[in-house]
Amino acid sequence: MLTDFKILMVCTEYPPMQGGVGRYTHNLVSELRSNNIDVTVVSSSDGSGDYKGISPHNKNNSELLLQLVKDIKPDIVHLQHEFGLYGFYLNSLKPSQTSTGLDKFYDKCLIPIVTTFHTSMYFKQWMRLRNIKEKDNDKDFLRIFSLYKYWQHFINYPSMHRINKYIMSKSAYGIVLSNYMRELIPRTNVVYHGSAPYFNREISRIEARKKMHLPENGRLALAQGFITNTKGWDIIRKIKMPKNWRLVVNYSKNFYGSEKINFEFHDDKVINLNKSYLSEEELSLLFFSCDVVFLPYKVCSGSGVMFDGLGHGTPFVASDLGFFKEFSSMNLGMVTKRDPRQFEKAFKQIDKQYSFFKSNVEEFRKNLLWDRIAKQHISIYKGILQNKSLETLPTEMIHTPKSATRL
Repeated sequence: MLTDFKILMVCTEYPPMQGGVGRYTHNLVSELRSNNIDVTVVSSSDGSGDYKGISPHNKNNSELLLQLVKDIKPDIVHLQHEFGLYGFYLNSLKPSQTSTGLDKFYDKCLIPIVTTFHTSMYFKQWMRLRNIKEKDNDKDFLRIFSLYKYWQHFINYPSMHRINKYIMSKSAYGIVLSNYMRELIPRTNVVYHGSAPYFNREISRIEARKKMHLPENGRLALAQGFITNTKGWDIIRKIKMPKNWRLVVNYSKNFYGSEKINFEFHDDKVINLNKSYLSEEELSLLFFSCDVVFLPYKVCSGSGVMFDGLGHGTPFVASDLGFFKEFSSMNLGMVTKRDPRQFEKAFKQIDKQYSFFKSNVEEFRKNLLWDRIAKQHISIYKGILQNKSLETLPTEMIHTPKSATRL
């Protein structure tokens, strides 16, 4: 049995910098290390990785990683793949030439790669990433630029799937966070996003609210994350919370884009924490404080916020996107049309059935414990290396069935 191997974990995002993929990677690395797995992390210069230098703006990401593989000699590279993290270069005339900053790495790396895919989506969601803004109508040059960006996105929709397919073909194993994403990226396998409270004990709702200086009575819904309309902040500005409900919001600037959203909350049912990036302890207290996680997203291929809520025993109310539908079908939350009035009705409905949803979430959250997620990853790594070692043996020494295939 293989017990001594080295993993090179790759992710641009890594704490203390912001970002859900970075938090996910950090928690996974911590749990792998607690299981005595040797993990070396490479991140951007804003993260606390063991090696730094990769960046969404660095066109030499592949060369840097190839050199690190040569120097460190890991047994497996585990790459957290999200298009915005490594550079995504859209070609508006020849979409076949659209590329990422990792294409050369996948082509030339000679050791096994495990890829966790954090992004894939259907056409409607893809185009929502490039909405033409109405305010641009007043200025012709801005309107033309917006139409150009819209066209660039439209013509490159197949490129996203082509790149994911190529990456999967070069990977020894592909991981996605849901069955919804597995349909979008064939030959991948589902391993859920881990989630667990920061504390070694459960924190009661009242205790958590006191620590976070939140109202001790009534229902609280939480909207947390990057401040972009794709994450639903256009809806949050319009929402009218029903009786006995208040909305808690906390947001941070999206450092991958230039979208500007100004918030002026005039509703006393909206509590703006205005804390930007939260520590792990504060974030855990916030999830314990709230009754529901509110996810009015325009676009979603995965949601760490949803998993974080479930890991704290908190159901969700979300847009009726495919990813959220998968988990609402398990009665872990509710989905509805992306409209302020429909969300208001959903809050009222989940209030009536709260104990039903809460009990389902409490049972499901056992699947998200980080120790369980880490052991699933370790099993994947061992399987890949076991098959690799078999390939180096003479044919007559291999006693596996002829139908056996690589992971």
